[in-house]
Amino acid sequence: MINVMIVDDSAVVRQTLSEVLSNESDISVLATASDPYDAVEKLKHKIPDVIILDIEMPKMDGLTFLKKIMSQHPIPVIICSSKAEEGSQNVFQAMQFGAVDIIQKPKIGTKEFLEESRVMITDAVRAAHLTRVKKISSSVPAVAPKLTADVILPMGSPNVSIETTESVIVVGASTGGTEALRVFLEQLPIDCPGVVIVQHMPEHFTAAFASRLDGICAVNIKEAEDNDTVLRGRVLIAPGNKHLLLKRSGARYYVEIKNGPLVSRHRPSVDVLFRSTARYAGKNAIGVIMTGMGDDGAKGMLEMKQAGAFNFAQDEQSCVVFGMPKEAIKIGAVDKIATLNDLADLVIKKSKAR
Repeated sequence: MINVMIVDDSAVVRQTLSEVLSNESDISVLATASDPYDAVEKLKHKIPDVIILDIEMPKMDGLTFLKKIMSQHPIPVIICSSKAEEGSQNVFQAMQFGAVDIIQKPKIGTKEFLEESRVMITDAVRAAHLTRVKKISSSVPAVAPKLTADVILPMGSPNVSIETTESVIVVGASTGGTEALRVFLEQLPIDCPGVVIVQHMPEHFTAAFASRLDGICAVNIKEAEDNDTVLRGRVLIAPGNKHLLLKRSGARYYVEIKNGPLVSRHRPSVDVLFRSTARYAGKNAIGVIMTGMGDDGAKGMLEMKQAGAFNFAQDEQSCVVFGMPKEAIKIGAVDKIATLNDLADLVIKKSKAR
């Protein structure tokens, strides 16, 4: 059983999150707290496996509380925030301080919206729990039908007549990926092949995430927009809550942004990006699968390999959660396993050798 503490000054948010989590057979709400001081008192008596934490709170802000937790009694922490525009720097600073994931505060909406929110919130809790002991099984109870990339891009052959030899790098990441991507992207040279990324992240957060990375990396980084061209020295990050596909028109690679259901329990889905890459880039592609829970990206990466791509996986030791890379390795989709610090150099060397 995964015991969770919810720390949020909104009674409505505490109640909604409690209802979402309490319906899961493997998750229990151990305690709720209206502010960090209340949480500290309850932590004296009950130690949860995972904490869901708001950033903006009275008496003590979430960042200060997070630093105290990580310095005294480290516990996996998930940041729960309403909008990236409101305190986005605090959210990403929290990730640097040790928070393992970001979820969007649940809102009242349609049945479909609430169901998707439940899937993403409960999966985030399970992934956070796995960060304590990396080597335990990454399997989780099924709570919703798991759709494949077929619902966005059915299997088939591309209708592309003009050949190109331009390399393209595609990357998939989830839990722990915000910091892993920072390490990876900081090492890329300004003239590297175009990069397209799916990082599992809520709506509204990816633009701020891309902007933050753009300020510290040599390459140009932006949230992807429909029909953006994939260029050397440019990194496109899938917008939260939208699927992203790599396409080709003649010798030009570009991206398409699409709505659609959750694929492999995610939107954006790594499987969707990787399948489209297999179809439109084939042997010109280099795939990278990074830290994250579950198996999103594994099947798509296998399709890439079968189409002639060369694929890398982040190694277990440097992953926060060795789920997605493990599943890709298990089905034979990966050509080389590498530590996070070596990935960028190996990817660039491979792109030059092709």
